[in-house]
Amino acid sequence: MDEENSTTDHSSTLDQALLLISSLISLSHSIKVFSAKWQIIRSKCQDLFSNLTAILNWESSAHYNSSLPPLLDSILATLNSCHDLAKQCFNLSYSGKLLMHSDLDIVSAKIVAHTTTIFDIYAAGLLTRSDAILVSRPSAAASMEDVRFYVVDLLSRFKIGSTEMKKQAILAFNEVIQQDERYVTVALQLNDFIGFLVNFLDGGIQQEATKCVCLIAGVESSKSALIGAGVIAPLIRVVESGNEESKKLAATCLLLVTENSDNAWSVSSHGGISALLKICGGGGVELVALACAVLKNLVGVEEIKRFVVEEGGISLFVNLAKCKDEIIKIRSVDLLQTMACNDESVKEIIIEEGGVRALVKVFCPKSSLSTKTREMTLRGIVNICCSSQNSLHLLVNYGFMDHILYFLRHGEVSVQELSLKTAFWLSGTSEEGRKVMGEAGFMPVLVKFLDSKSMEVREMAVETISSLIVVPKNRKKFVQNDQNMGLVLRMLEVNNAVNKNLLLSILMSLTSSSATARKKIATSGYLKHIEKLAEAQFSDAKKIVRKMSSNRLGTILNGIWHS
Repeated sequence: MDEENSTTDHSSTLDQALLLISSLISLSHSIKVFSAKWQIIRSKCQDLFSNLTAILNWESSAHYNSSLPPLLDSILATLNSCHDLAKQCFNLSYSGKLLMHSDLDIVSAKIVAHTTTIFDIYAAGLLTRSDAILVSRPSAAASMEDVRFYVVDLLSRFKIGSTEMKKQAILAFNEVIQQDERYVTVALQLNDFIGFLVNFLDGGIQQEATKCVCLIAGVESSKSALIGAGVIAPLIRVVESGNEESKKLAATCLLLVTENSDNAWSVSSHGGISALLKICGGGGVELVALACAVLKNLVGVEEIKRFVVEEGGISLFVNLAKCKDEIIKIRSVDLLQTMACNDESVKEIIIEEGGVRALVKVFCPKSSLSTKTREMTLRGIVNICCSSQNSLHLLVNYGFMDHILYFLRHGEVSVQELSLKTAFWLSGTSEEGRKVMGEAGFMPVLVKFLDSKSMEVREMAVETISSLIVVPKNRKKFVQNDQNMGLVLRMLEVNNAVNKNLLLSILMSLTSSSATARKKIATSGYLKHIEKLAEAQFSDAKKIVRKMSSNRLGTILNGIWHS
């Protein structure tokens, strides 16, 4: 028989085998006896089907391999035998359970042997076609069996295919898992699937494999399987030496798997911290931002944070906060404040490295940054400076007070409210801080917030004002502004507007030290309302009424004395 006829004959045998496997798998689902045995056989048949499909396109070429015809004949004989056993089980027509058990074990072993032989043929290089077709992708409504069948076929290509065939299989898998998580579920159930993908991270299809593990890591239930397959070490190698796209994918995958801090030590033990710091010192914008995000996940472990500090990480991140790219700014600021949280020594290092100045510059109204970046930066400033006495001087020197005042007047709502909280914090830092705020003009701006729709904003504003007027010079400034006094008095009449005890406390402080304040209250028309509050047992209202009454009596007596 010539080569062309031989190719035609065993192509026909291959087609028969594939049809017979499909029929056998379908029939096996209907068999009610020996279910465990048939489940194993069905799985083995799916593996065999995938391997036979992988050589189908090779067979359509003009190439000929003498080892295939006898193998295919043997496979067809085994499948026919298996099909006969399936019919006996389906019809319950077998002669004995023990004999059937034995026959099923034998046929299962033969199927495994055939699959191994095909693998050996590939390993020997006897089949090298790289353009073998993939099994048709199941529809969106496909059953789990169809999904499993497809994934098993891809796995067979991972095992026996050429580099190009493996690449095509990974690309196909990447496509389906972005649309249906069932494919990930099935892949996790197959012993070798994740292991092959992890091994590919070090091979010639690195970028495709890295994207694949990155997509899988996006499925929460799969992370432990990736870790168990040893994904950390090869990911770090990709970060160190892969192309730019592979590095970004690997860093994204590391970001996902390190959301669980238990995996932080694995990254550290494989040199991942140094690799990430190196990227921060000289990578592309997106890659640097990803490296910062991964490090943020890792520095929650105290020993890792100390290592980052010892390696000069603080100085590095402060410099990143100064760069022009906003994504790097926000990630580096986020990382700095995470490291500074509840750690006074890190806060001091950040301040020493010029971190406060860098952050204040980011927060500057003149910088064209997003609201999110401003919010992140402001939180970082407060977090880093909250316990440092020296930091207030730095903030004043760098113009931070003016920035806060600007955003209280003109900022978007979220930044404005955060600025108000910062003003409240600043008012409680020290006497000097309150003096600076009074001089800068905070009080008239804060008074306007007393009329806000938000209860939280109103309360924050009145508490801040109450703190500021502790300073005598601030009291004098407050009283001199008619709008300040007028709005505070008006708020006393509004039901549930502001904490009346705080408002009365402010007025009490003002009337105790300022004749001008007492005069303005007396002529405002609100004194009767204060008297009603005194009758309602508000203690400061009683004190104000007594003070005002004493003042009126003194005025009368003084007039009589000089008459």
